Amino acid sequence: MTLTDATRAHWAQILLINEGSVHFLSPWSADRLAFLHDHAAYHKVVLDDERVAAFLMAFAPDAPYDSVNYQWFEARLTDFLYIDRVVVAPRARGQGLASRLYRDLFDQARARGIAQVVCEFDIDPPNPVSEAFHRRFGFSEMGKQQAAGGSKWVSLQGAPVLPGAGA
Repeated sequence: MTLTDATRAHWAQILLINEGSVHFLSPWSADRLAFLHDHAAYHKVVLDDERVAAFLMAFAPDAPYDSVNYQWFEARLTDFLYIDRVVVAPRARGQGLASRLYRDLFDQARARGIAQVVCEFDIDPPNPVSEAFHRRFGFSEMGKQQAAGGSKWVSLQGAPVLPGAGA
């Protein structure tokens, strides 16, 4: 499996994988993906024989991103990378790909001198798998808010980027 920067050649597969997880994530159109990709601080894929097996997209401060969760962090922090989403294709789950992407993101943050990585996960309805995953990377709750038009609650999480650390 190869970790590499996402390109337009990967977008059709990224959109398919994202669509399979819309119960946790917002849907994307090709235009939305193009806009977000252009403003992302990090957008990488893991390839398995040229097929996208997983991807992660993250944003730095001052991105023109309308996510209420990103905006929550933007209003409170000046030095962060916000993980918008990490998605693993069903065929590739259980192979540690999300962890591989997170370790790479933390390495990138460390190299750029970024203080923390932030994200959110659903708490109502609950997502205990995501909660356990994030605990392993040192995330802790910074706040809570309603999202998705009030249809769910999220836990807003942060993890310090420590020199030489890795989960």
